[in-house]
Amino acid sequence: MTLSLPRLQSQAWPGLIRHYWDYLPVSDSTPTITLNEGNTPLVSAPAIAEAIGKSCQVFVKLDGLNPTGSFKDRGMTVAVSKAKEKGAEALICASTGNTSASAAAYAAKGKMRAYVLLPDGYVAKGKMAQALMHGAEAIAIRGNFDEALAIVCEIAAKYPVALVNSVNPYRLCGQKTAAFEIVDALGDAPDWLCIPVGNAGNISAYWMGFSHYRNTGKSSRSPQMFGFEAEGSAAIALNRAIANPSTVATAIRIGNPASWHKATAARDLSGGDIGSVTDAEILAAYRLLAREEGIFCEPASAASVAGLLKYRDRVPTGATIVCVLTGNGLKDPDTAVKHCETDIHSGIPANLSAVAKVMGF
Repeated sequence: MTLSLPRLQSQAWPGLIRHYWDYLPVSDSTPTITLNEGNTPLVSAPAIAEAIGKSCQVFVKLDGLNPTGSFKDRGMTVAVSKAKEKGAEALICASTGNTSASAAAYAAKGKMRAYVLLPDGYVAKGKMAQALMHGAEAIAIRGNFDEALAIVCEIAAKYPVALVNSVNPYRLCGQKTAAFEIVDALGDAPDWLCIPVGNAGNISAYWMGFSHYRNTGKSSRSPQMFGFEAEGSAAIALNRAIANPSTVATAIRIGNPASWHKATAARDLSGGDIGSVTDAEILAAYRLLAREEGIFCEPASAASVAGLLKYRDRVPTGATIVCVLTGNGLKDPDTAVKHCETDIHSGIPANLSAVAKVMGF
């Protein structure tokens, strides 16, 4: 079962700025730089629900179906539109990959230059390819994401270039629209929202969105927020910065999250938790989604499902749960091939009997 937004069936989706105009910091003087992002599907995940039990319903929010293949487009459309409104001609960001791809695409759409700082050797090929194809100036540093973010913050403070990382408040304003869409599709907020945590902006943005809708009467409640970091990068869960973060889920390989305090506020105000999952648990959930639900997400996205499975004993009976899948699996094909645990039958003669034999006939 896929839940859509019924009121939009009779008209074309205009992008999230136009659709959620009254809920965003925009005005008639704001140019709308859009790739018609948003309106991503909320899909029922019965295999995951069965694994949890307790008569629960589980849905996955497929934000990997945004234009550049990740949730970053939600924040980028607002951040780039506001930068354009202020006269910026260039953008800059630090990135583990998805932010650079999104920033580069929206810069191209807005006729702006883009500069992206990346940790050398730790960006998946699919993401790097996107940034380069969109014309970004890619600068790979011998350091991690946290060091790259410190550099771009300093550059933006000294030079005429707009910073579009999630420390830019317009990014979170755009990202909160995913929470709006979940409520619009379900008719109310879920009981639990499970989400990967890297730089911690997205869990903060979702909480902003759920709170905004509840405060304006669009929903009757807010969910408990459950964020999941990778064990080797679990700064918030461990309550200490990680100098050398590590994980197979490169999109959340961040040791000192910029939105740390916003994320812990979301956790505490919602009565949720921020925990960690191992790489083995992430990869198991990654394969489960692909093989049992037909959904190919990038490894970091699977942290939300891995966390839900780890916390299954805490799930209330009859709960409605949404797991956020932040990025498309095609972002990181190397990891998929390495960890799919499926063989390719090669060197088979080109005849019917040989192929049928491989198939077990």
